[in-house]
Amino acid sequence: MSMEAEMERPVIEFQKVDMSFGPKVVLDQVSFSVARRETLAVIGPSGTGKSTVLKILIGLLKPLGGHVLIQGQPVENDTEAQWNQLRQHMGMVFQYSALFDFLDVGENVAFGLRQHTSMSEDAIQKRVKELLEAVGLAGNEHVYPAQLSGGMQKRVGLARALALQPDIILYDEPTAGLDPIMATNISQLILDTKKKLGITGVLVTHDMASAFLCADRILMLSHGHIAFSGTVEEARHTREPLVRAFLRSDILEDKE
Repeated sequence: MSMEAEMERPVIEFQKVDMSFGPKVVLDQVSFSVARRETLAVIGPSGTGKSTVLKILIGLLKPLGGHVLIQGQPVENDTEAQWNQLRQHMGMVFQYSALFDFLDVGENVAFGLRQHTSMSEDAIQKRVKELLEAVGLAGNEHVYPAQLSGGMQKRVGLARALALQPDIILYDEPTAGLDPIMATNISQLILDTKKKLGITGVLVTHDMASAFLCADRILMLSHGHIAFSGTVEEARHTREPLVRAFLRSDILEDKE
């Protein structure tokens, strides 16, 4: 395949993906793609499958039908060993940071490097220092997560997700629980990371300010289907009733 074709091929593709939990249909023939260096925001009311999309993309759930392609390769039938190999090229920023409380900040950021690389200790420490500087936490290597604010913990989570220099980052409600100023700071950090490193991202969020700032495109799920797919500007001005209602919502619980 030529370099030009490689650049044009979507990094992520859902092709008529089905997912159900018992009688509840969560995804019904859902198809979408994410281009290289693009960030797709997935929005929608609670229980519409947003987190399910992330779990399928990280290999925690296997779809009941359809195909999932990452970097052009079908992955829905991959073994756990194959998924572990693929996950080394993917980062995950969790809703509640998911930091190890018993490890300090530096050890949290270095965790993946120790698990999946043969880097020397000096190289690991240099990488950790660079990452913490990048997220505005220089000098906090020996601080423990419990000593940090929620926003600072999210920054550590982003630094950890970037440690293995992934091609793809999945964001699960990265601004949840933060005040508006800190939420904007985290959103700006996500945007800056994408611009600087060219990372492809999928952002699951109910924070429309974050989606509008970080994303290139917006996709809304409702009742197992895609209710809207378009650019940020198209989302701002759409007449689609579900999207307009969602945009007007000030507070949305997001527990799937």
